[in-house]
Amino acid sequence: MKKLDLKKDFAELYKVSANKISLVTVPKLNYLMIDGHGDPNNSAMFREAIEALFSVSYTMKFMFKKGEQQIDYSVMPLEGLWWTDDMNNFSMENKAAWKWTIMIMQPDFITNEVIEQAKQQAGRRKALPRLNNLRLESMEEGLCAQLLHTGPYSAEGPNILKLHAFIKENGYKLHGKHREIYLSDMRRTAPEKLKTIIRQPVTQ
Repeated sequence: MKKLDLKKDFAELYKVSANKISLVTVPKLNYLMIDGHGDPNNSAMFREAIEALFSVSYTMKFMFKKGEQQIDYSVMPLEGLWWTDDMNNFSMENKAAWKWTIMIMQPDFITNEVIEQAKQQAGRRKALPRLNNLRLESMEEGLCAQLLHTGPYSAEGPNILKLHAFIKENGYKLHGKHREIYLSDMRRTAPEKLKTIIRQPVTQ
């Protein structure tokens, strides 16, 4: 059986030193995505989106592991893009105004046909209201600054400011959407132990 370790293949993107800011170049990668809006802390839409993403991602994993391909790979962490129509008004205190895309990076052999098969299988096992909102899309973020935040999401503010200060001090400008990579399972991890990569695309 062929085994893939995407976290190892893309180690600089997913293994980040605590509170140490680094510059990385994020290549073109494929993601299973779903869009939404509103405060993630009390949004049924957000919970249903996560459930659909993980259900289909794990279904595809086992399709390849148990199928003729005999490929075993780990499902990648949940990631999120966060923004508002006017980023000058982006505020940790007004999450109701947030828009978001949450996603999971996929191996390059995942196709729309595979996703449709997985959606049908996952939908037969459990009602998934956001199943048909899923899509496969490629993204290339390019040059980004990132650091690892440990603790609750509500305490990210100082590290976000630290990241933005680093970007400006090193002659770069913010470019694109605020991104987070959730290395911990937010449904099963104590808030103080959560590990989150905070990433910001930059330009000169």
